[in-house]
Amino acid sequence: MTTTFEPIIRNLLDTDLYKFTMWQSLLHAFPANQAEYRFVCRNTPAFPLADLKQDVERELDALCAMRFTDADLDYLRTRPFLKSDFIDFLRIFQFQRRYLTIETEGANLSIVAKGPQIHVMGMEVYVLAIVNELYCRRFDRSAAIEEGSRRLQAKIDLLRQQGASTKERRHPFEFFDFGTRRRFSASWHEHVVATLHKEVPEYFKATSNVHLARKYGLVPIGTMAHEYLQTFQAVGVQLKQFQKASLEAWVQEYRGDLGIALTDVVGMDAFLNDFDLYFAKLFDGLRHDSGDPSEWARKALAHYAKLRIDAHTKRLVFSDGLNLPKALSLHAEFADRVQMGFGIGTNLSNDMGTETLNIVMKLLKCNGQPVAKLSDSEGKALYVDATFLAYLRQQFHRE
Repeated sequence: MTTTFEPIIRNLLDTDLYKFTMWQSLLHAFPANQAEYRFVCRNTPAFPLADLKQDVERELDALCAMRFTDADLDYLRTRPFLKSDFIDFLRIFQFQRRYLTIETEGANLSIVAKGPQIHVMGMEVYVLAIVNELYCRRFDRSAAIEEGSRRLQAKIDLLRQQGASTKERRHPFEFFDFGTRRRFSASWHEHVVATLHKEVPEYFKATSNVHLARKYGLVPIGTMAHEYLQTFQAVGVQLKQFQKASLEAWVQEYRGDLGIALTDVVGMDAFLNDFDLYFAKLFDGLRHDSGDPSEWARKALAHYAKLRIDAHTKRLVFSDGLNLPKALSLHAEFADRVQMGFGIGTNLSNDMGTETLNIVMKLLKCNGQPVAKLSDSEGKALYVDATFLAYLRQQFHRE
């Protein structure tokens, strides 16, 4: 007796909004770019990921057979910042399996997406969600769901207990789901989003997942990730100008929409050196993704003060390894000084008492040239060329 194969990804909107926003921008700016993205596991899994190779291949074959539906495109068209030519591009778009290479390297799993950037850049979140769900299937599902349900209720209880104190602050406590890529499963992810939307809508305001945003009437949230800024390291821009060039291109593409800038591609200090009065006025705020969050926030607030900008008109978004207690603590520290938002990933969609993966799929080459990320957190730097990394450090005065 054969069982019917049901793929993990069943709708191409089951990904993060910022994949679409970056996709549109790079389609317009650099349609001929060639790029290479690589899967990386930053921690030690509970069992060899190489064991998943066959199942990953089957899932990615299914992904590459899918197309955006008319209903998908109609929903994307409701986002005012997505342009008609990009929607038309998605109508004829289909992922190409030939751009994906899946191999094993000992106990490790190697996944490389290499080809035209506008064809391979969209694969990232799907690949990570697939690997993560296949990995999580190795655990006792009933026990995990039971523990996950208990922990989800504890989060709701915590919000109800501490919610009153957050309302005493000048700016409200708002958090978002950023958990697509590291979720326990697609069904559990949906359960978490639906439950939070029902139980604590005064605090839970949005999700990065476009499919779930559409299904539950939530705001789909997201702007840019590291790959967007890193691309500008390899497109003929003087290296020390790549951040300014990427921010300027974003402004020209979105004309005031999607105004949260990511700060940690070469570190917060180097970012602020480029984030002058012009950009500080044009962007609505900043997103933290590495380093000490309190120190980062103090630097951001000092920068706005130096530029004579009222920080109450700006927003700081935190998204690095957050949980609710940490988010509430940061809110208590800064919510009288600036608008805030908290994007929580693994701790919402995969808090099940099991050993979680720390996986990413990052841009490492563009147009045949290496690109790199200099994180403010140890262990989050990514590169394939040590010489280029040293040059990048030199250009931005990073030791």
